[in-house]
Amino acid sequence: MPTVSVGRDRLFQALGRTYTEEEFEDLCFKFGIELDDVTTEKAIIRKEKHLEEEEPSEDEEVIYKIEVPANRYDLLCLEGLAQALRIFNGLDPIPTYNVGRISKGSMLKMHVNSETSKIRPYVVCAVLRGVTFDEARYNSFIDLQDRLHQNICRRRTLVAIGTHDLDTIEGPLTYEALPPPEISFIPLKQTKNFRADELMEFYKSDLKLKKFLHIIENSPVFPVIYDRNRTVLSLPPIINGAHSAITLKTKNVFIECTATDLTKANIVLNTMVTMFSVYCERKFEVEPVEVIYPDGKSYICPDLSLYQMVVPLSYITSAVGVSLPANEVASLLNKMQLHAEHSVSAKNETSFTISVPPTRSDIIHPCDVAEDVAIAYGYNEIPKIKHPSLRPQSLNQFSDLIRTEIAMIGYTEVLTWILCSYKENFTMLNRKDDKLAAINGNPRSADFEVVRTSLMPGILKTVGHNKDHPKPIKIFEVGDVVLLDESKDVGASNHCHLAALYCGATSGFELIHGLVDRIMEVTGTPFVSAGDGSGYYIQSSDEPEFLPGRQASIIYKGKQIGTFGIVHPQVLDNFDIPDPCSFVEVNIESFL
Repeated sequence: MPTVSVGRDRLFQALGRTYTEEEFEDLCFKFGIELDDVTTEKAIIRKEKHLEEEEPSEDEEVIYKIEVPANRYDLLCLEGLAQALRIFNGLDPIPTYNVGRISKGSMLKMHVNSETSKIRPYVVCAVLRGVTFDEARYNSFIDLQDRLHQNICRRRTLVAIGTHDLDTIEGPLTYEALPPPEISFIPLKQTKNFRADELMEFYKSDLKLKKFLHIIENSPVFPVIYDRNRTVLSLPPIINGAHSAITLKTKNVFIECTATDLTKANIVLNTMVTMFSVYCERKFEVEPVEVIYPDGKSYICPDLSLYQMVVPLSYITSAVGVSLPANEVASLLNKMQLHAEHSVSAKNETSFTISVPPTRSDIIHPCDVAEDVAIAYGYNEIPKIKHPSLRPQSLNQFSDLIRTEIAMIGYTEVLTWILCSYKENFTMLNRKDDKLAAINGNPRSADFEVVRTSLMPGILKTVGHNKDHPKPIKIFEVGDVVLLDESKDVGASNHCHLAALYCGATSGFELIHGLVDRIMEVTGTPFVSAGDGSGYYIQSSDEPEFLPGRQASIIYKGKQIGTFGIVHPQVLDNFDIPDPCSFVEVNIESFL
């Protein structure tokens, strides 16, 4: 979930009132976001530099760090947050965004060359006229670009945003793709003229820009945008040109988004222009740009039209779990920036025609509409009910009972990763590969190579990382292991296991043995003589992870369901555990 940092005082000014921290936290909760942290600019800097914390002074600006949903791109800046919260509080109507009505001949034009298809084939553009910037607005404008780059733009791989002072360039513009030595310009914040291939070397030492070089550096052609005078506006997705840099004095802003994904490019452009058209001379109006492709087709962007969606009232109320009248649902949707009009069909069924604004690209299905109704209504106001048809699975009920019993004996429950390394699953347990483990074909790291076939690696790793904890250590886990199984359509099957470990000054073998007996007692299983299939008994085993002669198999109704014993010293050493341990693992599905 992205976190947005905004100045508290400026946010409160935009909201039209001052909140206490508790009041604002409550407002965030009601709206479906979260006040994650309250800090100051100097505190953030001190934390980044690992300096000691100091008491904040009264003149330091308070910063609110607010966690927002990952698909709510309109909430990534103060302007979007303030607008959404004001509409939610009923202070403002839903804004109507307009594309300026100018003739096609008067529009700024962007011509796209065919070579761009080799690297970044799409571009969308728009103009914000008569913008009034101050330092705070300018910083918010830049910050929104950075947050979009990190979020929907996927670190500029899908979309790269360029913003320019329109008064410093002349149209028509061209979007081209040329060999690097043929591109030459002065990049942003520099005074020297660079060739594009020289820039790749120059920015390899730049902490911010070096992480984007890989996107184009190995391509035979680089994307570039020129104006009529062959002045470079930008070398996307790396850097803009210094010539068209925007400043606090900029009045007319040209925005271009080059992309490999046209849908995401349109979302990004719409987000930029809707958030900052509020500062235009004509509020909420955006000037269009004509993009002309090599095949002769042309497109007018941005597209700020409303997206229409029809959603039945019955769908919304069943999804939310509350019976609501149509007028209340419409009011709740308006609070979430969705204009809703309801109508009744001949069959007396009520449906809503939802008008989705360009700021709400996250609304793509009726379930998204129902979610917004639930948020506006208040999750805490929705009554909790348990449908009679919903019953817990017997395995879940049984495993909960087992957890309770073992916890009452004094063991602490742990939860470990279901993925582990191949070495932990086999070599470190003195086991050979039995070809029953599901191997991860593309592990993120060596720690997630296989799906565990036993709970033992996770339990031992937990003890190894807590070996300085006061002894004895008594822990247990109830969780799934996975074994390859050709009889299943997915090629593998899950098995619910119980594992427990005792670690102390002595091995505690007798305590683990007693735990086995207690489990059998609570399940109503009698101890019987060997060969009797009516209960359970134990017999010697020879598992490599346990000490020879100090281990046993658990036989339940004629079938082996588990093993317990003193963990082998070599295994303990592999997991960096200095103290003796005893361990038991049982397949608890066998009891059902």
